Amino acid sequence: MTLTDLKPATVQRATGDSLLTPADLPPAGHFIDGSFVTSEAADTTEVVDPSTERVITQVANGTADDVDRAVTAARAAQPAWGALLPKARSELLHRVADRIAEHAEVLVRLESANTGKPLSVAQDDVDGTVDTFRFMAGALRATTSMAAGEYAEDHLSLILREPLGVVGVVTPWNYPLLMAAWKIAPILAAGNTLVIKPSEQTPLSTLKLAELLADIVPAGVLNVVTGLGPVVGAGLTAHPEVDMVALTGSVNSGRAVARGAAESLKRVHLELGGKAPVVVFADANLKATAEALRVAGFYNSGQECGAACRVLVEESVADEFVALFTAQVQQIVVGQPGAGDDVEVGPLVSRAHYDRVTGFLSRAAEAGVRATVGGAALEGTGYFIAPTVLVDVPEGAECARDEIFGPVVTVETFSTEDEAIRRANDTPLGLSASVWTESGRRGHDVVRRLDAGTVWVNAHLVLANEVPWGGFKGSGYGRDLSLYALDDYSRTKHVMHNHARS
Repeated sequence: MTLTDLKPATVQRATGDSLLTPADLPPAGHFIDGSFVTSEAADTTEVVDPSTERVITQVANGTADDVDRAVTAARAAQPAWGALLPKARSELLHRVADRIAEHAEVLVRLESANTGKPLSVAQDDVDGTVDTFRFMAGALRATTSMAAGEYAEDHLSLILREPLGVVGVVTPWNYPLLMAAWKIAPILAAGNTLVIKPSEQTPLSTLKLAELLADIVPAGVLNVVTGLGPVVGAGLTAHPEVDMVALTGSVNSGRAVARGAAESLKRVHLELGGKAPVVVFADANLKATAEALRVAGFYNSGQECGAACRVLVEESVADEFVALFTAQVQQIVVGQPGAGDDVEVGPLVSRAHYDRVTGFLSRAAEAGVRATVGGAALEGTGYFIAPTVLVDVPEGAECARDEIFGPVVTVETFSTEDEAIRRANDTPLGLSASVWTESGRRGHDVVRRLDAGTVWVNAHLVLANEVPWGGFKGSGYGRDLSLYALDDYSRTKHVMHNHARS
């Protein structure tokens, strides 16, 4: 069977009214110095619902002057914000979490309509956003550092943690609200102020967040400028009053930010792409593995940098695993948000990304790669692609090396443990990986040899605010979540007192 022989699944369509009413939408314009303001230019970008291809609204394309206004406001607000006692900042972040929880329902609907993700996935995003602010509210009151002590004779040393100042933030389209929270919460907790540029494709939940928090967060502490990367993102990177740039996005975006920041030697925090290898040994519980990868491979339509998108399975059990996994993926319900609680996979975020992913599938078919399920776009309105499992994937194939970022999982085989590890590491990216085995010794040893920032054993895509998230190699540097994020968004100052009395 080839890709063109496959009969794609259908899209479960919603009936009834739209997810959104006009009152749900945030005000137009940028959020600067505590209020919404008009842009310096009239240029706008259409915000499209990817499940219906209808225009939801339009948002301003910010200019260099808009960026400058926002940075000026953030700079003016930072000294007072940074001078607050940890208790005061903590209490405010708890109020932020409370406000988000109070308005969870509208945020869920905004996120689903703007991204196309199922309501259950959007609900998880909002729940995670609340927990991110609650964790950072507690963590900022319990930061640790090197003990004060006498490390040179007659001199007492102590280490201070200070805010960096103003942080420029660029967030992606796949988790607009949650990725904003992953940046905003530790940045504010550490005493910084910020200017955030959400993706021009999915800005609505970030703008709504600013609207909801306008009476809680002091003016100038949180600013939002919408627009395009080459203008707003580049403007933040080059601005002399921005002390650090934090980006979650593509590898190419990360390179652009790093190049731009090099001129002024800004600190840079990059969480970039992934191509997570999933190493399945013959002694693994294959049924449990297949069930877990149904979620970890296709969550958020596979538009997930840590997705379990590249399976390497020991050849002696490959046929059995592929059969089990294919059966799981065949059961996935594809649909629009609001089409039912059973919907697991929605559309891709945009026409451009849809075309990119279908291009990968076409080239894979031309190269002789076979789909056991899916393998094609779905008919009708919306940017839907059938959940796909690709097999007969040769070593070094494009679909197994490059980040597809869609509902596509490739399956390769290996014969020895050394081969599995070599091939798992044979990618320029190193964000995450997983190992599936019933051998505790093997699990410990293989984890040590895999070149990824997070490695799961008999699990995949399980995250918690208490533990760090970030990659190696082309996946960037810096850590989101956990106390390590607070470290990233602060600086250490060594203070030494000469206490000699002679």
